Amino acid sequence: MRIGIDMMGGDYAPESTIRGSILAREAFPESLELFLVGDHDILMRYSDEHQLDISGMTIVHTPQSVGMGDHPLKAFKEKAKSSVFMGQQLVAEGSIDGFCSAGNTGAMMVGAMQIITSIPGIIRPAIAAPIPNIVGSRSLLLDVGLNPDARPDVLYQYGTIGTIYSKLVHEIAEPKVALLNIGLEEEKGNLVTRSAYQLMKDSLDFDFIGNFEANELFISERANVIVADGFIGNMVLKEAEAFYRVVSAKGVGNGYFEMFNFENFGGTPVLGVNGPLIIGHGISNEKAIKSMLLHTAEVVEAGLVKRIKEELNR
Repeated sequence: MRIGIDMMGGDYAPESTIRGSILAREAFPESLELFLVGDHDILMRYSDEHQLDISGMTIVHTPQSVGMGDHPLKAFKEKAKSSVFMGQQLVAEGSIDGFCSAGNTGAMMVGAMQIITSIPGIIRPAIAAPIPNIVGSRSLLLDVGLNPDARPDVLYQYGTIGTIYSKLVHEIAEPKVALLNIGLEEEKGNLVTRSAYQLMKDSLDFDFIGNFEANELFISERANVIVADGFIGNMVLKEAEAFYRVVSAKGVGNGYFEMFNFENFGGTPVLGVNGPLIIGHGISNEKAIKSMLLHTAEVVEAGLVKRIKEELNR
């Protein structure tokens, strides 16, 4: 197996990506090859200065990098040789089996659509996050940041993608799908959610149970898949992260809260594209980078992309 990582992506790169890659290398089997995609001189200089051993890992030199504040489409046109796009190119041409980045999410999205390309029939890919509840099970929330704006037909398709993922990964035979909204009634919400409801309520592709309110998150098992646009989903996810920091600061010792710690998961797969891509948090430290790399290997090993294609074709 060959796994690539965007070494220049993230708020703390290249320190976090170098140290996290070293931690991941120690956890990986010897048969796994790790490809460090980034500026060779910067990576070698930092490693030498801090006496970090990156031997045994292949550096793929890229002369450019995309910053967290760069405009994604402009970056794709002007920085085609950057680490985030070159890493995806390696996946597209089959040189590596999976790629991950804690860098610019918008750039990952543009690259996913232009380089990896979406699975036939997929309108817009999504990223999903597990939402734990107090009884120990998890729901799936999508999208959590890839598409801040989503049409009703895209939200409908998230229900389909989420159902497939929930079956394959969470092993739920008949997932229940809900639409995140400001009320349970059919007529509640904005124009997009009201229109999406009308599409979803007659679905033959998934089991739609109606609207789902935010005060049910972390408590209710009523829905296994919760659909939202990336703007709302991302705010929910980051609020959960803030909740974790609060209970940690207050010294609340309960294993349940560790389910909110993004460092333990590292990243989430892009669902609906023709290759394994994992997006991590911009503030990822070395522990989160290690987890992101391990999760990338898990997604490749599980054949998630192939299985999603098979389910969609079915």
